[in-house]
Amino acid sequence: MKEVEYSIFHQENIIIAEYRMLQTENLPGIYVIPSYENSFLWYGVIFIRSGIYGGGIFRFKLILPDKFPDDVVPSVVFTSQIYHPAIDANTGALELNEVFPHWDRKQNHIWQILKYVNWIFFNFNMKVPANNEAATLYKTNSKMFLDKVKECVAHSIERVYDEPPTEDKHYITFKPYDPNVHDPAKNLMMKAPGCSESSIGISWVTPGSYQSFSKEEAT
Repeated sequence: MKEVEYSIFHQENIIIAEYRMLQTENLPGIYVIPSYENSFLWYGVIFIRSGIYGGGIFRFKLILPDKFPDDVVPSVVFTSQIYHPAIDANTGALELNEVFPHWDRKQNHIWQILKYVNWIFFNFNMKVPANNEAATLYKTNSKMFLDKVKECVAHSIERVYDEPPTEDKHYITFKPYDPNVHDPAKNLMMKAPGCSESSIGISWVTPGSYQSFSKEEAT
């Protein structure tokens, strides 16, 4: 019994270490958090700031296998509708086999999967696509492909304030910009220790828009 308890405790520590590791990596526009109820389920959102998917706000789930990190590759399932060669149109599952044919706990980490999640929105030539129609259309009819991409981007923006499909406390939600609520919090963060007026790298969302602007642009 003690061995089982230790094993579970050790596994939880590994998952926590993986989550903390994300803070040291450059993961532009990606936000993830483990479920409050289940550390093997992570909720994620990615903001695409440029390219043909620019403006899109796509939700996904990252699911760790039961024996992580000594098991199969974790899976990524988009809950937002996305038209993309690497994403199954019916299930939302991201095809990872091309980059992660197996999982090696000594070499592979969750942040690498999230880097790939960002990468696919700027690269569309997959050797083994999950959506054959999208892969073919990208190569044969770029205009129609772009039209379908624009549709899923617009749809993602329309759904950004939807009610959460779960009562999990860690599900990532968004509220419309309210100056009375958000301006005090923004000003407090701007005045936080270490955030001088000359610092860079902090961004905010323009009121009434999904486009971010830098601190310098805001002043």
